Amino acid sequence: MIRDVSEDRFQAEVVDRSHEVPVVVDFWAGWCGPCRQLTPALEAEAKARGDDVDLAKVDVDANQTLARSFGVQGIPAVKAFKDGKVVAEFTGAIPPAQVAQFFNGLVPSEADRLARSSDEADLRRALELDPRQSGAAVALARILIGRGENDEAARLLEPFEGDFSAAGLAARARCADDADLSPAFHSWDEGRHEAALELLQAAVAEADGERRDEIRRIMVAIFTELGPESELAREHRRRLALALT
Repeated sequence: MIRDVSEDRFQAEVVDRSHEVPVVVDFWAGWCGPCRQLTPALEAEAKARGDDVDLAKVDVDANQTLARSFGVQGIPAVKAFKDGKVVAEFTGAIPPAQVAQFFNGLVPSEADRLARSSDEADLRRALELDPRQSGAAVALARILIGRGENDEAARLLEPFEGDFSAAGLAARARCADDADLSPAFHSWDEGRHEAALELLQAAVAEADGERRDEIRRIMVAIFTELGPESELAREHRRRLALALT
């Protein structure tokens, strides 16, 4: 729901309402150019989430006391309320992708929820709703690779080369016919990360050119899957760096 909120309704429509759903408050003014740039992105994200989030718009010129009480010194100023408290905020016009991330931190979009599914139809629907949904693309690519549809998986992941997991899976799809890497892929699929990485270390030491770079991408994807706190990932990242020098 999107609504204009004044000082006399702020308690009911923002603070009290935030105990039911998150409420994003946009402090704005008609003379503010950056506000006009930000508003469409805020409204688009609120509409995409339906009844899961409210967007309240507060004109600071008409509600100066309210703006001062929340420390608004520059606009646009956006504050998100949950359970009666401000839980996230930013100031200034930010790109639409960052606005989406801000809303994602409060409530997932339908595409985000579908992306958590293991069902192929749900994952495809997530990408229809949000072509930027890298999580859905990675999950769907895993399904395609498991079926041997490697060309489709590689095409699907092309827009996400900046995502380490996506780039690694795309490299794997391109290397699907490389028999020497098959044991490493099999180990990866079974969750035997140490075995997979040892096999890939041996392969990267013998490879050169584009094949070496593809193996590097695959290994980085496994590092990403293991997470930044993984000692196994740290050790193999160090060994990979030495192998590439």
